[in-house]
Amino acid sequence: MELEFHEMASGLRFPEGPVALSDGSVILLEIERQTLSRVLVDGTVQVLANLNGGPNGAAIGPDGAVYVCNNGGFNWVNRNNRIFPGTQPDHFTGGSIQRVDISSGKVDTLYQECSGRILRGPNDIVFAKDGSFWFTDLGKMRDRDRDYGGLYFANIDGTQIEEKIFPIPGGGNGVGLSPDGKSIYVAETSSGRLFGWQLENDGSLQDGLTAGFRNIVYTPNDYINFDSLAIEQNGNICVATIGPGQITVISANGETSERITVGDDPLITNICFGGPDMRTAYITLSSTGRLITCRWPRPGLELNFHM
Repeated sequence: MELEFHEMASGLRFPEGPVALSDGSVILLEIERQTLSRVLVDGTVQVLANLNGGPNGAAIGPDGAVYVCNNGGFNWVNRNNRIFPGTQPDHFTGGSIQRVDISSGKVDTLYQECSGRILRGPNDIVFAKDGSFWFTDLGKMRDRDRDYGGLYFANIDGTQIEEKIFPIPGGGNGVGLSPDGKSIYVAETSSGRLFGWQLENDGSLQDGLTAGFRNIVYTPNDYINFDSLAIEQNGNICVATIGPGQITVISANGETSERITVGDDPLITNICFGGPDMRTAYITLSSTGRLITCRWPRPGLELNFHM
């Protein structure tokens, strides 16, 4: 499928975590710049808050604040006028979950560890209807080894955080909830696999689960990496696909899929939906620092909290 794309902004410093707002603007994170930024409809970029480390994923919470997954930072690689995230930096002290009041720019840190273990690389976040949230941890990569990833559950008052899925060997990246809120999906980066788990009636996950064979929704037949994801109203999972520069659209049961080519940047990292009919897609092309939009063939799922 070929779509017509329009550039909304350029010159961004490794943009990720876009959140579409009702006025047509987009909040996103510039990881290398270490900011929470807002892209206006005319392409103007405003810095809303300065965040140390590596702000990576964002979502609007029930209180109207922006909740940020901060991966703790990268060593950055510049190659052919493009930037790429590299290994764990020497100054790394851990990742965190942060709360940002966008009216004042005030930043509060909610979580830096779980059960005495520091968060290695919080990546992406999604809110449930009750105001609790799920987030993934990608882990960090070093010269000769790397961390496992995981899936975590937490609340916004900073008093409860639980490790629910561990390990996710290839790193936990994109996360999303099904339209009925009964399933949760996680994209594993290095394998290009999509995992899914059924939630209990109270919205929780059973204890003792891992990212195993029974939880695989989709496995590609070629070598790709998966990044962030968004859900369509019909339950399809749209996963940003690194390598070929595409969005992979996967049915809820994993039986059908299609790939939509996005552009010349191999690091297609995020997609989100907005607009009056939820058919405007916003996509980040991270290594070239662009935010693009298009008319999506189907409406996206409205998130539980928005502004």
